[in-house]
Amino acid sequence: MFNIKEITTIAAPIERCFDLSRSVEVHLLRNIHGGEQALAVGGLTSGLTNLSDQVTWRAKHFGTWQNLTNEVTAFEPPTYFQVTMTKGIFRFMQADHIFHTLPSGATEMQDLLRISAPLPILGPLAEVLFLRNYMLSLVRERNAVIKQLAESSDWQRYLPPQTEPLTQTTTAATNQPAQRQTRS
Repeated sequence: MFNIKEITTIAAPIERCFDLSRSVEVHLLRNIHGGEQALAVGGLTSGLTNLSDQVTWRAKHFGTWQNLTNEVTAFEPPTYFQVTMTKGIFRFMQADHIFHTLPSGATEMQDLLRISAPLPILGPLAEVLFLRNYMLSLVRERNAVIKQLAESSDWQRYLPPQTEPLTQTTTAATNQPAQRQTRS
C-alpha cells in the first residue's frame, strides 16, 4: 500500500471548490486523454455526488480498459468527503478530500489517497516502479482542472445554482458522524 498527499491552493470560495471536486462532468474533463466516461451501471452518471452515491468509471490505463466503481462513504459539506473503491482493479483504494478556507479567502484543497495494487507479490513492485507516480500525476491533473474552473467564470457551466446549503454529515456504512483519516 502507498499513500499520496497533494495540496492545491485555489483562489475561489470553499463551496465552489468542494462542488467542483464532486462533479462527474468535471472528473470527465480531467481524464479526456484516457477516454474515460461515466457508465450507467447502478450509479450516477452526471451531476454532483453525495453520500452513498456510486459512480462507475470506464477508462483506458496502461493500454487496457478498466472499470472502477467508487462510492462516497463520508460527507461533510463543504469541508470533507471520502470516496472508496467498491469494485475495480486495485485491492484497495480510498481518497479523502479535505477543504479549508485560508485567511486570504482562498481554499486549500487536500487530497489523501491510500492505494494497494493488485497482485500480492508483483503489486508492491508496481507501486514502487510506476503506480505511485502515475496516480500522483492523475491527482495533479484533476486538481489543475478544478483550479482552472474555480478561478474563472467557467465553473458556472458545471454547477447548478445553489438553492440551500448541504448539511448532511454521516458515513454510508454506519450512518454515524464521519471520522476523517489523516494518515499521510
